[in-house]
Amino acid sequence: MAHHLVQAILPVYDPDGRPFRHDAFVRVRHELTDRFGGTTAYTRAPAEGTWEDPEGRVQHDDVIVVEVMTDSLDRTWWRGYAAELAVRFRQEAVAIRAIQFDPL
Repeated sequence: MAHHLVQAILPVYDPDGRPFRHDAFVRVRHELTDRFGGTTAYTRAPAEGTWEDPEGRVQHDDVIVVEVMTDSLDRTWWRGYAAELAVRFRQEAVAIRAIQFDPL
């Protein structure tokens, strides 16, 4: 049976540079815990992301990763949830990635 680690990468700041309230991240953790039975959120030291925008400028963002482990991967549900998070966090898109793994 396949096992998946699914990670949602959430911005710490809105597009205007204001930090999101802590309860925005708590809400995500509660939603995922309710659906998958548990989460891990890396909130103590935000990760740093960089990317090049269409004009060639390097952009920077601080992110929090929230992850769940699941035996099945409902891609349709995850795509919908990513779209919902993008609206909530005022982003063009929120990255969600899945990694297949073998438990040891």
